[in-house]
Amino acid sequence: MVPIYVGVDVSSYDLKICILDASGEILVNKFTVTNDDPGSSNLISKIMEVSNKYSFDKIFFGLEATGTFGSPLQYALADSDLLKPFNPTITVFNPNIIFEFRKSFGNLPKNDFKDSYVIAERVRFGKLPNDCNVDFRYLALQRVTRYRYHVVQTITREKNFYLSNLFLKYSGIYQSDVFSSNFSATMSSIIDDFETVDDIATCSLDNLIDYIMDKGKKHFSDPIETAEKLKKAAKRSYRLDRLLSDSIGFVLQSCLRNINLLQKEITVIDKTIAKQVEMFRTEYTILNSVKGLGPVFIGGLIAEIGGIHRFPNQNALAKFSGLYWSEYQSGKFTAEDSSLQRSGNQYLRYYFVQAANQLRKYLPEFSEYYSRKFKESKTHHHKRALILTARKAVRLVFVLLRENQLYIPPAKKGAD
Repeated sequence: MVPIYVGVDVSSYDLKICILDASGEILVNKFTVTNDDPGSSNLISKIMEVSNKYSFDKIFFGLEATGTFGSPLQYALADSDLLKPFNPTITVFNPNIIFEFRKSFGNLPKNDFKDSYVIAERVRFGKLPNDCNVDFRYLALQRVTRYRYHVVQTITREKNFYLSNLFLKYSGIYQSDVFSSNFSATMSSIIDDFETVDDIATCSLDNLIDYIMDKGKKHFSDPIETAEKLKKAAKRSYRLDRLLSDSIGFVLQSCLRNINLLQKEITVIDKTIAKQVEMFRTEYTILNSVKGLGPVFIGGLIAEIGGIHRFPNQNALAKFSGLYWSEYQSGKFTAEDSSLQRSGNQYLRYYFVQAANQLRKYLPEFSEYYSRKFKESKTHHHKRALILTARKAVRLVFVLLRENQLYIPPAKKGAD
């Protein structure tokens, strides 16, 4: 194999290119194309010029992760018929990897052309993460599953912002857990109908009971107790200036509208994922045999894994997911606790963690494992136990997809 190494520094407007041969000699340097379809064609044409001048049969591309600015270029390179004879490998690096690698060059000037050189040298160095072979079937599903992740994260941020403002206006209610949820329909009605906490505190108990029964659609088991807790919490709350109280009330109402709209959007997204994931009949059938995994989480796993044969073993899949731990050892000392690495695919990690949370509810072996790790954890019990359970889920998913087999519960295995 005679390779060349192409480093690409990506921005929203252009692409800075550096091409090296196997010995590190610069074949093309300070070459710029626009970051658009004509620009990618110019890059491919330049590579073909190099192929006519130098003999090579393999191309390694390196890009630094820059959100979506580099994604269209990935697609163009992977889909190019001119490049297919050179079996292109496309690697997208975490910026931290390039930053640390740059240090080995000493006091190297910082500019986009030098960045493309460093990226090309990092590709030439080897020990690359899994290459990003682009399969457009997976990419189509990936766009939707990643959008779902984005909406879920947005809902979480919106809820946290809502809760911080809720404490400002109704501190006593926030602290007392009067309702099962601070996002309930009854809580939402209170924000709409009572301008200040004094309006709640001075409301007669009978009127407050009737109000709670009406807004809660008579679902409260003990409306008298709930009304008394609400009234007591209102009296304990901080008093705000009327103008400030009105402004916070507006913010709370707006937050709740946003949350409700986004939650409705999640329902639409889930239906779209369920429809698209059916294209991956074999992978979907295999993972659907695991009780607790539904179309949405299966879709997220399939989209981000992008074909299980990209990974030689389950450790490689775990590393790609960011579900692995660093090792700290020196001499005779080996640290018992080490940090979880977060340089992997955040979307795949998210879907593995969500899948693990479902598996612990439905599969005894996962439930027992989660409980054991929960008890062993010294801090952040649920979070630590869930991450470890997600790592166990990586092993399960890898084996099932790699062996192309349906899930068989351990008890049934023993019976057979």
